Amino acid sequence: MVTNGVVLPESELEFSFVRASGPGGQNVNKVSTSVQLRFDIRNSPSLTPEVKERLIKLAGSRVTDEGVLIIEARRYRTQEQNRFDANQRLIGWVRKALEKPRLRKPTRPGVTAKAARVSAKRKRGEVKRARQYIPEDWE
Repeated sequence: MVTNGVVLPESELEFSFVRASGPGGQNVNKVSTSVQLRFDIRNSPSLTPEVKERLIKLAGSRVTDEGVLIIEARRYRTQEQNRFDANQRLIGWVRKALEKPRLRKPTRPGVTAKAARVSAKRKRGEVKRARQYIPEDWE
């Protein structure tokens, strides 16, 4: 369960286990502790089209061209912990995708801000004009 309204059934998740590099001692070469979680975003009936698009954008390069999200978890030494870690990361991304982004209201600068900007430009121009070398003035 992701939130009150959205539930991702276990049937939509595909787990595969591979050997992981990193910690594990003697087991590192024998036991497949790394977890690869695959979730087909585009064909998921649990998510709305808007949420799917936001999730694809959020996940970035972790999503294949076919719309399959691949999460690799190999932080821990046991398969169960890595599986839980992959699930939690997926849930976190889906929760983030469920939040609608706030719309930006376009604003314009106020009259005072415009006047200040023009005044600063005029001042800067006067400074530059004062620095100019005019040969007639030096004779």
